[in-house]
Amino acid sequence: MNSQTLAIHGATCQHCVRTIEKALGAVAGVREVHVDLQQQSVTVDGDADRGALRAALEDAGYAAEDDEPDAPPPPPDSPPPPADRDDDQDLSLSVTGAHCASCVRTIEDALHAVPGVRQASMNLANHTARVRGSARPDDLVRAVQSAGYDAAPVRDPARAEEDREEQERQLYRKLVRQTSVALAVGLPIMLWGWFGGTMTVEAGTASQWGWGAVSVVTFLMLAFPGRHFFVGAWKAFRHHNANMDTLIAVGTGAAWGYSTLVVIAPGLLPEMARHVYFEASPMIIGLVNLGLALELRARGKTGAAVKRLLNLGAKTARRLDDDGEHDVPVEHIQVDDRLRVRPGETIAVDGEVLEGDSEVDESMLTGEPWPVAKAEGDTVAAGTLNGSGTLVYRATRVGADTALARIIDLVKKAQGAKPPIGRLADTVAGVFVPTILLIAVATALIWYNVGPQPVAAYMVVASVTVLIIACPCALGLATPMSVMVAVGKAAESGILIRQDAALQTAAELDTVVLDKTGTITEGRPSVTRVIAAEGQDEDTVLRLAASLEAGSEHPLARAILDAAGERGLKTAPVSDFRALNGKGVSARQDGALLRLGNRRWLDEEGVAPGLEEAARRLSEEAATPLFLTRDDTVIGVLGVADRIKADAAEAIARLRDRDIQVVMITGDIQATADAIARQAGVDRVLAEVLPEDKAREVEKLQHQGRKVAMVGDGINDAPALAQADVGFAIGTGTDVAIESASITLMSGSLHGVADAMAISRATLRNIKQNLFGAFVYNSLGVPVAAGLLYPFTGWLLSPVIAGAAMSLSSVTVVSNANRLRLFKPRGRKGGRS
Repeated sequence: MNSQTLAIHGATCQHCVRTIEKALGAVAGVREVHVDLQQQSVTVDGDADRGALRAALEDAGYAAEDDEPDAPPPPPDSPPPPADRDDDQDLSLSVTGAHCASCVRTIEDALHAVPGVRQASMNLANHTARVRGSARPDDLVRAVQSAGYDAAPVRDPARAEEDREEQERQLYRKLVRQTSVALAVGLPIMLWGWFGGTMTVEAGTASQWGWGAVSVVTFLMLAFPGRHFFVGAWKAFRHHNANMDTLIAVGTGAAWGYSTLVVIAPGLLPEMARHVYFEASPMIIGLVNLGLALELRARGKTGAAVKRLLNLGAKTARRLDDDGEHDVPVEHIQVDDRLRVRPGETIAVDGEVLEGDSEVDESMLTGEPWPVAKAEGDTVAAGTLNGSGTLVYRATRVGADTALARIIDLVKKAQGAKPPIGRLADTVAGVFVPTILLIAVATALIWYNVGPQPVAAYMVVASVTVLIIACPCALGLATPMSVMVAVGKAAESGILIRQDAALQTAAELDTVVLDKTGTITEGRPSVTRVIAAEGQDEDTVLRLAASLEAGSEHPLARAILDAAGERGLKTAPVSDFRALNGKGVSARQDGALLRLGNRRWLDEEGVAPGLEEAARRLSEEAATPLFLTRDDTVIGVLGVADRIKADAAEAIARLRDRDIQVVMITGDIQATADAIARQAGVDRVLAEVLPEDKAREVEKLQHQGRKVAMVGDGINDAPALAQADVGFAIGTGTDVAIESASITLMSGSLHGVADAMAISRATLRNIKQNLFGAFVYNSLGVPVAAGLLYPFTGWLLSPVIAGAAMSLSSVTVVSNANRLRLFKPRGRKGGRS
């Protein structure tokens, strides 16, 4: 039995999967069908003709791509085709005209149908669509336009953000004006009816002429403040779609049309049915526009994180040229330019310090509040704030290559992503509006056939109310609003979320696997203890050790020299220096032979034992004991270890308080690993594990039914990071392993793991609240609007009240999502998780 794989376009949900499976299952020779939504491919087992498979897919409404139609099928055990190709790229489109979940679904379907598109996602919250694939921007724009919406490629993200903000400000002012005009017309009419004014029409009387004038005025409300609803509905109709605009246009148009018919030909209707509803159209348009304006204003707050990141960048930089120093626009800076940053100024581009020393505030990138010392050879990042010193640095990355630019792009991508829970709304949106239209028709028929007199009036009121109250605005905003706020909140804490599923999965984790070196520990050796023999003092021991190591390049030498420097000890000159790999160093000083090394080497040299008990205690503390001898006598022992990070134990305790099992994985020997684990408070230790075996250990935990996170440096731990349900890459400064994991922690603190999990739980909770509210609103609102309570209470919902409720539901979702901006994880300045 053969296996064939075809690329498909347009499949976005489980309904699509079932349709494709049914269509291909009917082809002769097909044994089994597997659809992969993520990779946009379908694998068919059997002996079916490839052309027949393509034809079946096309008949089912899905495009099939076959780059090599005559190629033999792959062997059964071959790996699946990669999701991306070499010519794939990420493209962004700015989309206008989308208002609801149905619009999102329509746009995504249109983009998926473009040849070369691998992934497409529309974000209603910021009105952008992200596409991955090889399709041309012009083809994507035409696809969106063919679906009834407008689009333009985003070429300059910073400029696009400014343009979007300006467009939203103009739209907000326009909506406020439209709201004011519509309510100014509709409110008096509604109050007239409420306070006893006649709302019926008699032929040949003054009331007919009066209501005729009202009909003209309310028509103007439909034509101007409500024009965008009718234009959107017409575009959707032309492209065989239906959306929020369709519901509002049909509802308000029906109310106005019925009322106008009563005015023009009252004799066609029974006397009791000659009731007009002119207040409904302008009031609904006014209230919906008001809801859109309030939603727009609240939605602006969700992009605050990206705005702050964009504002971090410097506008100019002081470049050092042959003829002096000059302030130039930052976009003119090139790699290897020499730049000067003065106290209090923002660093313009990524670079390497050439001269000077200072402290740099990197909190805007890492989330850590304390400044970082910078000197010659250190790296600096664009957007960080220089302290009191002056630095001269060489530009190493400019423009879109800087860490800040990459972070902004990553945040924007993540804000446009959809966690798995959000796809529930997409599935519902695919059938929602057509279903509501059918319900409205059914409502009208039921009222017309079994309703009380005047049946025509009741029929119009009930069906219009169903159309208005069911607009799926809240449903479309429920997930993207929460995601936008949460991703921005995480970025402010130095947490960069790269994959959409990670935002949800992080809330479900029950096991965290921590790499030791550079994750729990600082990743560099340091002197932890100095023990002097009787008759000696610690400073003398450390000074002599530093004098020995002054000519060595070994990491242990650097640790000893740093320790001596912290105590203000100066090294003394030595002669006859020798370094023996794996053993130690020796030299002569003032005629005496000094040695610094391990016990095994000293035994080979014939040095008598000394301070053995002290060395044993150091080993138990996970430190490497280095013996210092003068001639053949041990005068001291130094403990050198990769010290655990200052906040590692506290962060691990936070994880354990949440019933998270913490596992440390390392290639170190068991004794050293156990000592580090005791200091850090780790539950379980996996020691002497080779780098290539770390992924296998993670897989074993997953086979035990555990949801596993892996935390590592993002490079040598890449297989384990990829294997884990969520991979956390520990980043340091500008050298961030962004591509290696689901989530990147800009700082080296393990608090970032606990913070990310807390933000994930809060986000998931917020999304569920939004979805619950949206579903409950429509589930309860539609039956009530259709008149479910009328037989029991005699109460029928007004279309005006339905319009207000619909607008309020969207504002409620946006406001609830914005609550995440105030969230603080517990353990971080008194927050909660």
